[in-house]
Amino acid sequence: MMKLLAICFVLFILTGCSINHPVADDYSQYLVNNKGGFQLPETDYTAEYRIAPETLNHRYEFRATTTGYANLWVVDFGRILVDTLQSNDVQAAFKSLSEASEPIPDGIMLLEFKLVDYKFEDFGAHVKLNVKMTLNGKTLIDKTYFKTGISQGGKMFWAGAFGMKNAIQQSTKSAIDQILSLAITDIKASL
Repeated sequence: MMKLLAICFVLFILTGCSINHPVADDYSQYLVNNKGGFQLPETDYTAEYRIAPETLNHRYEFRATTTGYANLWVVDFGRILVDTLQSNDVQAAFKSLSEASEPIPDGIMLLEFKLVDYKFEDFGAHVKLNVKMTLNGKTLIDKTYFKTGISQGGKMFWAGAFGMKNAIQQSTKSAIDQILSLAITDIKASL
């Protein structure tokens, strides 16, 4: 009986059967459910944002042995970043923040985001994001920030696949929040 189970397990792994879990699909709802969990510095700035095309289309896929190797976790970082920038928590940090129009009006700050690297390893999200801030055609900040989100080892171990999507969302949001907080602080200092 044990040999039969072992053979079935090996066949399952070798046939490439996997269960896809798109993390971004309900990320906006995750943000609503966790509103106010992180306080960004407040500003009175009117800003527009632009996300680099390669960032908008970025896709990261991985498997975690702690949650079952058959599960494929799919992180569409661009969708997560758009939802984050449009969330109530980030919107509250600005007088106004919207997707960039063309051309950028004088006096309106332009924030440009470009993902340098994203990984989910060692029970957490590792985000390296370049933030560029331009005002009236002059670049005031062009800096790459690197942050690691809150470790989710316990959630992954105890909840397995049932808690993994939430673990990825929470750790990714934590890393992005830290980066946005640093960027806003740098923006305030540059003005």
